Amino acid sequence: MGSNRHMSADSRGGHALEAGRAIVPSSESPASSRPLSPLSMRRASLMQEPVLVLNATYEPINVTAVRRAMVLMLKGVAQAEELHNAEVHSAAHSHRVPSVIRLLAYRHIPQQSRALSRKNILLRDRNTCQFCSRVFPSSELTLDHVVPRSRGGRSSWENLVACCYQCNNSKGDRTPEEAGLKLARRPRPFTLHTSRQLMRLIGHRDDRWRKYLFY
Repeated sequence: MGSNRHMSADSRGGHALEAGRAIVPSSESPASSRPLSPLSMRRASLMQEPVLVLNATYEPINVTAVRRAMVLMLKGVAQAEELHNAEVHSAAHSHRVPSVIRLLAYRHIPQQSRALSRKNILLRDRNTCQFCSRVFPSSELTLDHVVPRSRGGRSSWENLVACCYQCNNSKGDRTPEEAGLKLARRPRPFTLHTSRQLMRLIGHRDDRWRKYLFY
């Protein structure tokens, strides 16, 4: 197969959409045996909402999750520029949920800023199979080597694409041309330009982002 199903996700998260995990307090019985309450499920969902990250110069550089954004704020690394109406509560405090945060110290962003990983390939390709152009959940996508590894194809930005399992099985150990398939677009490295395109797409969901992205 041309797939690469065991590529590890970028542990740094670096700045893409990060999937925060709900923290469930431990008890005598395993947490997995008890269903989450509706309140806990809403909180877990809220903590995974996207937050726009600005450099110290107000330049948009990243999208992260609420959980990570609040960690950066609590550490004094970033401050909120825009806030949601929703709040999260701890034992002693309540905090407004950020929609946009700004780093307090300038961070240099290299031209190629993202690590090669399954997560970033799916993000670049917008969870869209590059052969049938259908959108899938991440769990229903794999990675395909456009030029199969058996033909010398490398695991690189230019040779890896998001692919559904049906197209992956149809393609097998062949090139797209041999399998009668056509790529939706030529795969490219995930650059800052690509990131900003995605920021604008996500920004349509949140009016608070617009003044930082649409100019």
